Amino acid sequence: MSNPPLQAVRGMNDILPDEARLWLWFEDTVREWLDSYGYRNIRMPLVEPTALFKRAIGEVTDIVEKEMYSFEDSLNGDQLTLRPEGTASCVRAVIQHNLLYNAPQRLYYSGPMFRHERPQKGRYRQFHQIGVEALGYADPDIDAEQILMCARLWRKLGLRDVTLQINTLGDAAARKQHREKLIAYLEQYADLLDEDARRRLHTNPLRILDSKNPAMQELITGAPKLMDELHEDAILHFEAVQSILKQHEVVYEINPRLVRGLDYYNRTVFEWVTDRLGAQGTICAGGRYDGLIEQIGGKPAAACGFAMGIERLLSLLQEEGEVKPLSALDVYLVHQGELADAMASVLAEQLRDAGLRVALHSGGGSFKSQMKKADSSSARFALIVGDDEAQAGQATLKPLRGDGEQLKLAQAELAQTINKMIKKG
Repeated sequence: MSNPPLQAVRGMNDILPDEARLWLWFEDTVREWLDSYGYRNIRMPLVEPTALFKRAIGEVTDIVEKEMYSFEDSLNGDQLTLRPEGTASCVRAVIQHNLLYNAPQRLYYSGPMFRHERPQKGRYRQFHQIGVEALGYADPDIDAEQILMCARLWRKLGLRDVTLQINTLGDAAARKQHREKLIAYLEQYADLLDEDARRRLHTNPLRILDSKNPAMQELITGAPKLMDELHEDAILHFEAVQSILKQHEVVYEINPRLVRGLDYYNRTVFEWVTDRLGAQGTICAGGRYDGLIEQIGGKPAAACGFAMGIERLLSLLQEEGEVKPLSALDVYLVHQGELADAMASVLAEQLRDAGLRVALHSGGGSFKSQMKKADSSSARFALIVGDDEAQAGQATLKPLRGDGEQLKLAQAELAQTINKMIKKG
């Protein structure tokens, strides 16, 4: 009896070639966008010490308590974790390699993250993020710049139904004051708290305000407001961010219950949300995290950043955006006959030298069967060479997408002609 075929781990998906074309187009668009703001690429390992995420994210968070893929290294007993998010890894790398010694840093990264949560549309156990971090910048203009960056990307991608929510979490002293009042308030209604809220009451009560439990919404609405405890510096910082957004006519809503799911945030936080992806509608989120660099072991420095989920953005793009995935091929080269077969390989290399993407048919077959493969290849053109064309130094160029006449051309003028036709669209 043969072995049954193995399947991918649940929530960890294959990205097949047709779909990967859309990913490549998106990644190219994002790289150009980030380059235009002066952000540089950094790449961190997939596996980090577990202590990094416990220290950075907070031990009493869903990510650390429930969602991390952690394990013991069988060789040396080290406690390791597949990274559940990128900010902590990026900050660790900046500290380890002393990148802030001479100048602030604008950095970005992309790649897979891992969380053990229930797979649903656009949300998987292995998911991919673009992360953007500005380290060493204390002024509110960087908070605003990162929000403006996102607004530009949505325009570039053709997304429309995306809205901005912002809030401020103030500084540590204000949060401590608010925390004491919040605990005192919630303790009065202990019998109304759900299991998560009771567990967080004395460890991370601010996260209770972000609960989606319908039974707790009235209680949360009446809770003390962090905004009432803010010190003047934090208020002025938040007002400055809003002033820049208004200058650029960016529409936003202040959401006082927006606290984010990670402990390291302070002052400005923001989320870009949509109602097109169900209850989990956040496609991009971030904010300021001025204490994290010191928390992880570096010298105190300001920082601000955000991350976006690629799967969720692509899902939204496919629903409403102007998706323009890359064509995989320019030319599918069809050939039959001894002389044509010998010449086709040489001709394919000449076209590639001219910057064209060429698939050379392999495996023989009639012209009819080869043309079927050309049609299904996504190539813009079929280039047909038989023995007669090879003898005459010619080839037939047939457009496969849209209108256009079939042309018989000298092989010496093929590359220039095809490139001109591609530029014209």
